Amino acid sequence: MDSTSAAKPASTSAAKPAGTSAAKPAGTSAAKPASTSAAKPAGTSAAKPTVTLASHSSTTSRATTRISEGLSCIISPSAGTVLDAFSITCTSVQPCSNCQYCFKTEEKHLLCSRNREVRVMFLPLGDSSSEYNLPIKATAKDGRFEVSTTLTAQVLDASPVSSSVDNLDSAITNAVDKIRKEGLLSGDTIGEMFNSVAKKLNSQTDESKKENRQELRKKMLDLMVDTIKTSPTKTPEETQVVARGLTSLIKKGDELSLSTQIDAATLFANLSLSLLNMSTKDKEEVVSAASIIVEGVGKILEYSSNKNISDALLDALSITQSALLKTMKVNEGPTIIQKPHITLFVKRVTRESLTTESMTVNLSSQPTFSLPQLPTNMFPSEEPVDVRMLGLDKNPFSWNEKGNISGQIGGLSLTRQDGSGIPVENLSKDIEILLPRPAGGQVNSSLLDLGNYSTTAIDVPSADSTLLLKMVPSVDPLPFKLFLGYMDYPTDTNYVAMTEMPLPGTTQEEKYTWLLSPTKLKGNTGLHYLVVRPIVGPGVKSINATLSITPITSSCKFWNETLLDWKDSGCRVGFKTTHLITQCLCKHLTFFGSSFFVTPNLVDPSRTAELFATFAENPVVVCFVGALFVTYLLVVVWARRKDIKDTVKVKGTVLEDNDPMENYRYLLCVCTGHRIGASTSSQVILTLLGADGNSKPHHLTDPKKPVFERGAVDLFLLTTPSSLGELQGIRLWHNNSGSHPAWFVGNILVQDLQTEQKWYFLCNSWLAIDMGDCCLDKLFPVSTEMDLKKFSNLFLMKTARDFSDGHLWFSVISRPPSSTFTCVQRVSCCFSLLLCTMLTSIMFYGIPTDPSEQVMDLGHFQFTWQQFMVGVQSSLIMFPINILIVSIFRNTRPRETSCCQSQTKKTSHLQQKSSVQTVSLQATTNTSKDGSSTLDITIKDIARILQSLSKTAKCNIPSNMSEFGPEKETDINAVLAEVEESLKQNTKYSNDTQTKTLSQQSAEGIQKKSNKTQHLYRQMCYLEKELSLKGPSSFPSPQSFDNARQQVQRIKSFFEDQLSACSHVYQDEPKYEKFIPEHGSSSDGGQKKKPKRRGVLPWWFVFVGWLLIIGTSVVSGYFTMLYGLKFGKERSISWLVSMIVSFFQSLLFIQPLKVICLAVFFAMVIKKVDEEDFENVAFERSERNSGESKNQQISHLYEPPLPADIERMKRNKIMKQKAFALLNEILIYMGFMWMLLLVAYGQRDPNAFFMKQHIRNSFAAHVPDSMTLQDVFTWANTTLLQNLFGEYPGFITDGNSKLVGNARLRHLRVKQNSCQIARLMLPLVSGCHAPYSWEIEDKGSYEPGWNHSVEDNISASASSPWMYQTEAKLRTLPIWGRLVLYRGGGFVAELGPDFQNASSTLDYLFHSKWLDEFTRAIFVDFTVYNANVNLFCIVTLLMETSAVGAFQFHSELHTIGLYPSTGGLYFFVMAAEIIYLLFILYYMFKQAKLLKQHRWVYFKNKWNLLELSIILLSWSAVAVFIQRTLLGHRDITYYQNHKDQFASFYETATADSVLQYLVAFLVLLSTVKLWHLLRLNPKMNLITAALHRAWNDISSFLLIILIILVAYAVASNGIYGWKISSYKTFIDSLLTIISLQLGIFNYDEVLDSNPVLGGLLFGSCIVFMTFVVLNLFISVILVSLQMEQMHHKPSEEEEIVDLLLNKLCNLFGIRYKSKKEPMEPDAEGNSNLNLNNSKNTLTNSSADANIYQKSDN
Repeated sequence: MDSTSAAKPASTSAAKPAGTSAAKPAGTSAAKPASTSAAKPAGTSAAKPTVTLASHSSTTSRATTRISEGLSCIISPSAGTVLDAFSITCTSVQPCSNCQYCFKTEEKHLLCSRNREVRVMFLPLGDSSSEYNLPIKATAKDGRFEVSTTLTAQVLDASPVSSSVDNLDSAITNAVDKIRKEGLLSGDTIGEMFNSVAKKLNSQTDESKKENRQELRKKMLDLMVDTIKTSPTKTPEETQVVARGLTSLIKKGDELSLSTQIDAATLFANLSLSLLNMSTKDKEEVVSAASIIVEGVGKILEYSSNKNISDALLDALSITQSALLKTMKVNEGPTIIQKPHITLFVKRVTRESLTTESMTVNLSSQPTFSLPQLPTNMFPSEEPVDVRMLGLDKNPFSWNEKGNISGQIGGLSLTRQDGSGIPVENLSKDIEILLPRPAGGQVNSSLLDLGNYSTTAIDVPSADSTLLLKMVPSVDPLPFKLFLGYMDYPTDTNYVAMTEMPLPGTTQEEKYTWLLSPTKLKGNTGLHYLVVRPIVGPGVKSINATLSITPITSSCKFWNETLLDWKDSGCRVGFKTTHLITQCLCKHLTFFGSSFFVTPNLVDPSRTAELFATFAENPVVVCFVGALFVTYLLVVVWARRKDIKDTVKVKGTVLEDNDPMENYRYLLCVCTGHRIGASTSSQVILTLLGADGNSKPHHLTDPKKPVFERGAVDLFLLTTPSSLGELQGIRLWHNNSGSHPAWFVGNILVQDLQTEQKWYFLCNSWLAIDMGDCCLDKLFPVSTEMDLKKFSNLFLMKTARDFSDGHLWFSVISRPPSSTFTCVQRVSCCFSLLLCTMLTSIMFYGIPTDPSEQVMDLGHFQFTWQQFMVGVQSSLIMFPINILIVSIFRNTRPRETSCCQSQTKKTSHLQQKSSVQTVSLQATTNTSKDGSSTLDITIKDIARILQSLSKTAKCNIPSNMSEFGPEKETDINAVLAEVEESLKQNTKYSNDTQTKTLSQQSAEGIQKKSNKTQHLYRQMCYLEKELSLKGPSSFPSPQSFDNARQQVQRIKSFFEDQLSACSHVYQDEPKYEKFIPEHGSSSDGGQKKKPKRRGVLPWWFVFVGWLLIIGTSVVSGYFTMLYGLKFGKERSISWLVSMIVSFFQSLLFIQPLKVICLAVFFAMVIKKVDEEDFENVAFERSERNSGESKNQQISHLYEPPLPADIERMKRNKIMKQKAFALLNEILIYMGFMWMLLLVAYGQRDPNAFFMKQHIRNSFAAHVPDSMTLQDVFTWANTTLLQNLFGEYPGFITDGNSKLVGNARLRHLRVKQNSCQIARLMLPLVSGCHAPYSWEIEDKGSYEPGWNHSVEDNISASASSPWMYQTEAKLRTLPIWGRLVLYRGGGFVAELGPDFQNASSTLDYLFHSKWLDEFTRAIFVDFTVYNANVNLFCIVTLLMETSAVGAFQFHSELHTIGLYPSTGGLYFFVMAAEIIYLLFILYYMFKQAKLLKQHRWVYFKNKWNLLELSIILLSWSAVAVFIQRTLLGHRDITYYQNHKDQFASFYETATADSVLQYLVAFLVLLSTVKLWHLLRLNPKMNLITAALHRAWNDISSFLLIILIILVAYAVASNGIYGWKISSYKTFIDSLLTIISLQLGIFNYDEVLDSNPVLGGLLFGSCIVFMTFVVLNLFISVILVSLQMEQMHHKPSEEEEIVDLLLNKLCNLFGIRYKSKKEPMEPDAEGNSNLNLNNSKNTLTNSSADANIYQKSDN
């Protein structure tokens, strides 16, 4: 069976058969051409044009030098082998400084170089018929002219010994090292050598050395890849050399590993890309390079069956087609490259030629394409159209074995000039593709005699094959019927297919060809039977005719890039198919019938084992998914622990200081803010302020869990005796205790559990002594509805709620503890969502786009309909299931406890409560028995009842409660009588006002009165129980005990009557007994309501959610791994990186932005306040106080901190802050100094000094102190040249430092007659030439010999040594000599690259008198690089004269490191530089805050100015560092492009010097700043103060000292300046006088010159300066120090240091004895604020809250 195929490029979304195109510039083929839309069966019949390259034949048989047109070349050695390195040196008669020298043989390009001397070149084998002589054509050209010559070398084959693998390896290593050392490593320098070595390897067949050969091939390929990566090919000729070597290297596939094959294929693609990017118009060379690339691609295609290799090879062919088309003109003849296994065709035609006539691409024995006339609207513009065709006889998709492809494969595409594809689809006529079938196939023809035998058997091999029956009748026309049966003979009723012949048609072939598609064959494979029945007239029984039948099975398939599989949709087999060719007719080029939905990448699960077998080659995605699963399990463990902790936080807290007799309940919901440091460790106290009274202060705490954590919501149950009425405010304070006392309180919600009324308090403020208002005690009014609906409040509440609960990812960490959506469930939902996101991402990753699809442009954002649909489809696939899972978990009710379990828990609770009460009663009884309880406690209780009664009465009832106290002996009967009297007055008052108030009282008022009465009634019950426990023995007499009991019972009866009256008003209300609460119960008092059931789904739905999570996670992870294995390693890494980036972008930016936008919408539009639901909150009470007495609980009242305590705490806090700020400042500055020193000394290399010293000594050896011009030339010809061109070519002195570019001579002259001669001397002196100055410098241009000026002669050479060149052109800067500052310009002569050129140049300059009497300065400039220490050295040797005729030698050297070090120190220093910049930014921020705070006063502080100087110097250093880097890169680039010229690094060296100076001053100022830190030392502080006190005197003395020094410097310069060098200038004299004061002085030279005058001058200087002025100067400082010691006042910083030392010593357990007791809190930071047990606490603490009290009148 024969099968054909075509390929679809990556640029189309649908698979298409022949005749379509796509986006990427490239050819087409059965491979994956990036520019074709489908691979197509194809063939060709066109003649193959031959590409012929011009060549030169040799006429000599030995090494010769032939001069032709002014070029001469010498090759050395004259004879060698293919493994030997040759060198060629060429010289042109006409100077050619910018020439390019190229060398080639008759058939091959060898090398091109800008240097006339090629030191290393490898040659191919010579002609064996001419004694292995190899003619080489050398060409030199620079754009203006071209000269050439031919030279011959004898190149022999390598000997068998040297051809062994080990020797070849050594030869390659040595050659590459040599080339790299010369700096000539490039593709063309090693390409020919690798070609020769590869041929040697290809000729070896020894199996024992196969592994060695494989390793050597890999090594050579790695070298070639690294070389091309570092230095890409720049010319087609260079590409030829590299491709030729690579083709030879990969010839034997069995000696190449898979990774090596992939690298080779990738290198071919890179070579073709380099060829495409070259700006050359030499079509011949491009075709030659492309031919070698195609040949190499065919070699790999021959033995490779790997997807990654195929992709790279097809890319290489595609890009090669684009490179060929780049050189073509419209309607030019096609370019055809035919190589083994591959035929490549490209042509550029006009649009009209495709729209007005059909087109045929016909190549001999290759696929043939015939396109019909194409519609005009297919081409959007008038630009030409590129036709690309590929023919391959090897299936590039052989790694996919499903297609069963045989025969040739072809592809055709149409592209625009920019390479984008032109889709060809919906044609009115078919595209005809003829594909040659494999040769040697069997042809089985059957000849049927229709008279007696009309049956034959046919085998159909596959279900996707088309069966063609080619029939030739003996007579025409011959009517007959054909019946086809499967596995049995067909009948009139039982058959697979039937037809009547002949069919309609114009030719006999068309009439007698029966074509059965796979659909008609119904997918049956195997044996079929064909029955032929002639159609005869009536009465005719037989017919005398024969029929020849030839069955052919074939199919037309194309490569679907999206599905990565062969498909046959859209193409059909034509009737012209024969046993030699297959005809494919294609019209519908779109595989998918609808383009609305984008088809994702598909993967076959049945290939699981096959895909996982490639895990070792591509473990990326599988390992990543596995790591996600492991991470998920670890996070789930953490989440489960967090859920367990959150269960404790869900329960509310019954406050310990609630009075058991108080039963009116308020729920407090306290929200701590989300700010940093918002949590507190202090004891928080709260008081409710209502219209009808205030609550007692309550301590908000829970011993079982931490409270008031950052972002936490804490619930408390607070009780009062009765309703407080409408709440008007709350009062909050804390005692500033613990390690972090500051507290940022957010919002507080108070709910009356009886009436369910809620009050909101928007606090949002700090309770701290050092933050916010610096206040510990605050009143917060109740918030109105307008306050609640403010934008700021709604926005903050909505944002906080959405981030903590709504956002799935963030809520994992900050979910509300009360939420039924647990942390484990949230983590699992995130895990499922992540895996689903990964699956949808990888499903649509790399989907080809249709280039013709319209792009929608929204400003800077562009997208296509396909991209939009990918997003929609991804959302439809991913989000519904995940939203369903989240909804299930959010809306599932918690599992309810069974009846038995509930009853058991209730019983145990009641038993526990009963036991607690029993213990309490027993404790009370024991107390009474022990006599420790007296009537005082009972009297206090009665007094409290009287106080409550007074509040309940709402009238001015006199109260004598102040008379009752523990210090007064009070009769209990009198106290009870007082209570009865109060009740009578209250009853009388009530009767008087009953008439007018009964109708006016609201239900709420009656309910409040009932609550208060209940409270009094409970107190009386408790009092009665207490009296019964005490008994008569506790009373003075039994009569007193009886009277007290009767009084209590009367009062109790009165309250019962009051409660009964209230119950008549509210018949529906329960009896008063039911109002007695049971503390600790979750259904605490009041009317019991049935709790709301949270969630709408039953509890077991949670299992459905878990099943969905497990299912989605496993399925998504499984298919993601399959996709990853299918994609290959590189594509998998690319997808993984893009997915991770997009995921974090969505998580950190897009999703928070959506939350914020939604919060803004709700705050501005909806304006709805979310209410909290506390229906099902369970409350717990600590058991530790269960046995405590009621009196102890009531006595736990708190007072707010006193103002004096707050001030003391503030001071201690400030002192602590200053101490730690001081410690922080010291530590930060130590880090800053460390980084600065690392930066400063990390830039320096200790080898720089030795390198400079070595170079200076080498060039300054034997240099006299004074030289004439003849001495200068002698030095230049000897010392200079001998050291400049050392023993090793290109290196100076001993061969360690490489000469960078050429050396340069530069000299400066003065103009003739630049000074005036004294009149009397005119007869004696002919001319006068002044010393050098910028005004008289000669800047003219001359002929050789300084004959005359040629300033107006434009033909003068710009590089002539007789023409002045400016410093801008020379890229130099002015330089200081010993005498004067010299310009950077001058007359320049370059010495050349070698000793001979330099010597000849010096001879020429000497004989031309380039240096003469007008010369004032001579510079020798050159730059060297020492690779051993990685340093450049810019050398300037200066000889200058002051016009006296003698030259003085002076050298200036500057070392600089332009290349970063490769060691670990480089990264360490780089990290230090980054950290140093962070320090600078920190100090900038700090100084900016100070400047903003102090304004202009900031500049009066000298330390601020020092900080500012350090910051400015730092940024200046950064700017100079960047400038130095840019200049260095510029200079290095210039050198690499102009290696035969002088490379100036002076600007880089100057920038480096400035950087050194800046860093040095930075170190200086930063070290001086240490003085400021040493102020903490009392002695240093004293010295600083003393210097400040004496500053006026010091400045005066400094001025006197300066005047005296200047005076003696002027005198000594005037006396000795003409004969002693130490005084030749004023500066030298001043430095000498200063050295005299330090004891550094040469007395001999002064006394030898003039003993008397010298002794007087310098003796007086020593006496006056040293013994008088300096001693007075020191005395002034000592007097100031003594005065400062007498009047010194210790600074606050001394106390801070004392505190800091105390803290540090305590930290390390060291005893520290302070000089004075510091005022600080206790060890825990408490401020000694203890609980106050005073009875008046309530009154005192509520004094400030009276503004909320309302009058009852």
